[in-house]
Amino acid sequence: MKILHFYKTFAAHQHGGVEMFIRHLTHATSRLGCENVVLSLTPDGASTEDGPDYRLVHAKENFNLASTGVSFSSFKIFSELSKSADIVHYHFPWPFMDVVHFATRLKKPTVVTYHSDIVRQKILKCLYTPLQSAFLNSMDAIVATSPNYLESSPVLARYRDKSTYIPIGLEESMYPGPEAEKVEELQQRHGRFFLFVGVLRYYKGLKFLLQAIEGQVWPLLIVGGGPLERDLMQMAAERNLHNVQFIGQVSEQEKVNLIHACYAVVFPSHLRSEAFGISLLEAAMFGKPMICSEIGTGTSFINQHGVSGLVVPPRDALAMRVAMRQLWESSALAAQYGKAARVRYLKIFTSQSMGDDYMRVYSELARSSEENARLKERSARSL
Repeated sequence: MKILHFYKTFAAHQHGGVEMFIRHLTHATSRLGCENVVLSLTPDGASTEDGPDYRLVHAKENFNLASTGVSFSSFKIFSELSKSADIVHYHFPWPFMDVVHFATRLKKPTVVTYHSDIVRQKILKCLYTPLQSAFLNSMDAIVATSPNYLESSPVLARYRDKSTYIPIGLEESMYPGPEAEKVEELQQRHGRFFLFVGVLRYYKGLKFLLQAIEGQVWPLLIVGGGPLERDLMQMAAERNLHNVQFIGQVSEQEKVNLIHACYAVVFPSHLRSEAFGISLLEAAMFGKPMICSEIGTGTSFINQHGVSGLVVPPRDALAMRVAMRQLWESSALAAQYGKAARVRYLKIFTSQSMGDDYMRVYSELARSSEENARLKERSARSL
């Protein structure tokens, strides 16, 4: 079965949430017989790259407006690629993708993974809503990434008849193994420490995490860069948070070492822009106890309160502090949560499980398309 994926950004070196999802999904489905092509945009110009699990086709991005890449050449490239595809798999949101979908008058079975509501761009969201509605109405199947998001999204509530959820899964073998000496070195240098991993963006809730740790002795390592890095570092300096260290961006190997070395992972995202939380799932995969906020998305599906960690109200620094103290003062509880997190990953969040579920969706769409084609052929003959 040939699958065409369409998303605004994708490259081997990118580790954003949707890019990670596509990488692990194509890995899983290629082993089940799928031929995956990923069409994406890049300012560097058109190119093609063959990988073990997908063929990557880049169209030149001409400009970018409000995080929406636009490519004039992608209309023709998408139209050509879709001709040989059995299924077209979109990744929402990306308004330009909707335009390409309608402009090329696609007549192939379609599925869209609904990664997130549009949260921040209030004015543009109003302008986009009619196109968004038309696009989602035209989809044959809509897949959310968690039951929490499917239940809480006001947009998806209008499409329950063709919506389902498939949890994002990770393939552990795609990660480097921990370096024992480096892990031990980190633990000797920092002792027990809390860890945050992610891009330092507006919805990550990091100012509440810094407020939570103020006046405490627990070490906190913040891994990642982003638009709020300077502001957060200034906040930490002004509050004399000497127990907070900003590590910056790290390699995949360094990230794995840090997760293995840490005592627990803290993920304070406070807005629905955080639709799932790949780094939180990585913590579960490596058997670490977690603390996150309840925002009605995949974060509290990955991390179940009282099972794999603690879930606190969003924007509540005091509740975050209480949760951190509870874990810090009970290593037995932290170990219990970490073990349960690993068990939950193996049961629900493997790439194999995700791949099997998407293959069922693909097969159902292909079968339905074939049946509709046969009915049309019979109808034409009868005339």
